[in-house]
Amino acid sequence: MEKKYIDFINEDQLHSLIKETKEDKEAIRAIFAKSKAKEPLNLSECAQLLAIESEDMKQELFETARELKRAIYGNRIVLFAPLYIGNHCINDCKYCGFRRSLRTAVRKTLSDQELVNEVINLENIGHKRLILVYGEHPMYSPEFIAHTVRLCYKTKVGNGEIRRVNINAAPQEIEGYKIIKEAGIGTYQVFQESYHRETYARVHPKNTHKGDYLWRLHAMDRAFEGGIDDMGIGALFGLYDWRFEVLGLVAHAIHLKETYGVGPHTISFPRIQPAHGLDMDLPWRVTDEQFKMLVAILRLSVPYTGLIMTARESSAIRNDVIDFGVSQIDAGTKLEIGGYQKEEYEQQLDKEQFRIGDTRDLDEVIRWLLSREYIPSFCTSCYRLGRTGEHFMEFAIPGFIGNFCTPNAIITLSEYLEDYSSDKTKKVGYALIEKEVAKMPEGDRKELVKKRIELVKQGKRDLYF
Repeated sequence: MEKKYIDFINEDQLHSLIKETKEDKEAIRAIFAKSKAKEPLNLSECAQLLAIESEDMKQELFETARELKRAIYGNRIVLFAPLYIGNHCINDCKYCGFRRSLRTAVRKTLSDQELVNEVINLENIGHKRLILVYGEHPMYSPEFIAHTVRLCYKTKVGNGEIRRVNINAAPQEIEGYKIIKEAGIGTYQVFQESYHRETYARVHPKNTHKGDYLWRLHAMDRAFEGGIDDMGIGALFGLYDWRFEVLGLVAHAIHLKETYGVGPHTISFPRIQPAHGLDMDLPWRVTDEQFKMLVAILRLSVPYTGLIMTARESSAIRNDVIDFGVSQIDAGTKLEIGGYQKEEYEQQLDKEQFRIGDTRDLDEVIRWLLSREYIPSFCTSCYRLGRTGEHFMEFAIPGFIGNFCTPNAIITLSEYLEDYSSDKTKKVGYALIEKEVAKMPEGDRKELVKKRIELVKQGKRDLYF
């Protein structure tokens, strides 16, 4: 008998919260205090933050988000690269450069050898974490996805290796998730795109697989039942009212926590960008100021959920927003299928899903992070040691994660500096490492970190806590 899932998006409630909630400084400051205690927010509290209009409250919001991010994640930023496997698609999403009705899109699926070549090129610049991206098409079956994951892990060159492979692909049946999990994936990512039903129906035609709102809404429920407890959700901002979508994401996180004991590992909040063949009215475009607010509000609402800001955003916007709660970014991103094999790369929208805004290479992004005194991290230890899902929360909530994350970030940064960085980045990187190690409390952990940095310099790799 097919399981009946709960429809947990109450549109009337969300619209009422947006309409009826007005800025209340006393209430907002009480919410800030709750957030500083690292407690997640309910929908009413999230709506109160969405009602902020005054400049002084906005600044307090940003400062609280900055403080909370530092308290939970320290000054680490995790780095990854997206790797597009194929762009054949049976869906017809109006905003997407891969939609099936767009006959001028150049279609391609990587062969095994082409995938190996892509991974080698990514390893040769220093990447350790990938997210594989697939169109929604029967050819990208669970078995095919699992095969490509194993191929990524198997491919190694020099000191290069992929230590974590995340997935962005179509929602699966429970059995499909089981097959994919067995390949050793990290996070499984499915975006609802829009939590607003009318908007969802308008941009996802009914005669497509993606046209089923509830099927997609419960993708993560089936993932949990298939044994995956590390997952990412997201919305495409600009399709509908950004405030509604924030509440939708928070409602989704609350549902997962209440139903399965753990919320999403990550939330993504991409803004719609130019794409090949994009021709639709976008009255809900999100301004830069609104974007800053939504990131800060998400950080306060789901304190232990990683927030991903992608290279859809320009380097200037990423510089402005990164302090307000972001914990992961991509770098050196190329969206063309097979694009990492090209020495000279220029965006061609008929071969890509959308236009990227931050075109800097990995070394430039790392040097930028270092200049902001962030530690660029390639750490994968939690995933590899089973600290995911409820186990991750057992470590994270009491603050124990600080004993692992900063040391591991420093060690993986040392690997990058030794193996891949420019001389300029290496100099800046080791200066920050020296400063970070000096800040550590005296004791065995500090001495172990110093020893492992020296072992990295001597050629040892993959040392982690």
